[in-house]
Amino acid sequence: MTDPTTFGARLRAHRERAGKTRPVLGGLVGRSAEWVKALENGRLLPPRLPMLLRLAEVLDISDLADLTGDQSLPVASVTRAGHPDVDNVAAAMQRTAGSVGEPTPVDVLRGLVDQAWALWHRSTAERTAVAAVLPGLLADAQRSARLAGLARREALVELARVYHLAQLYLAHQPYPELVWLAADRAMLAAQDADDPTAIVVAAWYYAHVYRGANQIDAAEQVLVDAAGLVDPAAGGEQLARWGQAHLGIALGHSKAGRAGQAWRAWDAADEAASLLGSGYAHPWLMFGSAACAAYAVTIETDLCRAGEAIRRADTMDYRALPSCTRRAAALIEAARAHVLRRGEVAAVHLLGRALRESVDTVRHHPYARTAALELSNRPGTVGEDARELALAIGVMG
Repeated sequence: MTDPTTFGARLRAHRERAGKTRPVLGGLVGRSAEWVKALENGRLLPPRLPMLLRLAEVLDISDLADLTGDQSLPVASVTRAGHPDVDNVAAAMQRTAGSVGEPTPVDVLRGLVDQAWALWHRSTAERTAVAAVLPGLLADAQRSARLAGLARREALVELARVYHLAQLYLAHQPYPELVWLAADRAMLAAQDADDPTAIVVAAWYYAHVYRGANQIDAAEQVLVDAAGLVDPAAGGEQLARWGQAHLGIALGHSKAGRAGQAWRAWDAADEAASLLGSGYAHPWLMFGSAACAAYAVTIETDLCRAGEAIRRADTMDYRALPSCTRRAAALIEAARAHVLRRGEVAAVHLLGRALRESVDTVRHHPYARTAALELSNRPGTVGEDARELALAIGVMG
């Protein structure tokens, strides 16, 4: 096919630009390689809007017109729901001049940051909870890092943690440029603090934005470089953050379809988690054996091994993840695995469970939104339940 004005030619061009084979693209959207080939060759008509949105998300297309050739429809207008308080947080992120006043003592600042992270993990509406404190916390941490004197390095570490929280809040919001800004500022703060453990965490969050932009090699490099700064043999924080970095490396390899490298990195992370103890969970990063088990489902799903992903998901102890948002995200990944196997009843059930864990996580998760929209077109109880879900998360009026 050589006509660049056809849907199939545009799909093929975007697929090749993203470096995905037909089997990989088909698997990621719950279809076969033959289905992708038929679309590209014009033997099938373009799919309906929910599937177009899923293709666009997987291929990192921001405007559906780039794929369909029709009038502009920003993908984010469907897949990203702006939180009611996002403008306040965005304004706090965009301020360049530090606020006036005295610095907050570092031990007090650390306590405030710990409380904000606890809100994020313990609330069933985590964005709403942290939005109330994040603008003020950003100002406090920025002022303290500038004026803390001898405690400046410690204040910079806390500032990096605040930027990580801001990045999580801003993810899947209508300000994608601020996600990059949060990741960049966190890394600069960690480097200025000259704290290897802070740099590793900053690399973990920076790798998220690199992978989101399909810059897989850049994501791996930032994590490899950072992991070399800590000594896993030291145990404790250094081991936890070394393991977290290897989880990030595994996620990059799985997204690129490199199964062997993905599982070698995951094995290293899982061994680190085992050494920390079966019940261990980092107090705000949530690294531990339960997190490794949850990410294993993501890895298998990204590798289009739906059966193995479902097996792992079915044996998951979700209550071992001491975070509402992490449990909801893990349930969404389990639903994604079931969709690959046409397990639509299970997928709707798991998305409903995720919604009960965290309304905000599901409401702002691009896959959950597009899956609910697509499944709402199914006949019978699957469609009815999916429509209720779509109404609850705001993708249907």
